[in-house]
Amino acid sequence: QVQLVESGGGLVQAGGSLRLSCAASGSVFSINAMGWYRQAPGKRRELVATITRGLGTTVYADSVKGRFTISRDNAKNTVYLQMNSLKPEDTGVYYCTAGVAGTNGTYNDYWGQGTQVTVSS
Repeated sequence: QVQLVESGGGLVQAGGSLRLSCAASGSVFSINAMGWYRQAPGKRRELVATITRGLGTTVYADSVKGRFTISRDNAKNTVYLQMNSLKPEDTGVYYCTAGVAGTNGTYNDYWGQGTQVTVSS
């Protein structure tokens, strides 16, 4: 079994910063791409950012470019999301995701349970 556990969410004023972390544990052999999605109340889940394993190539949603930075620590099986200059529209539940090759030879996409980010105006 593989688990993804997020942390770092909370309440912050507009213009503030938060850093999210997501650690994978369990029967992990290796992790391919990792990423963050978010879902605001009444809206569909949307991509925030992704990062590949090898070159660390990143992709960002237009709405967060220049404000958010995704990074990863392969030795710790952890992905981070540094969020600066937060806006009220960044409010939502943030989910991490990872493509994991398990020690049993299988490959699956896993999701964390989500962490709430609330930005007050």
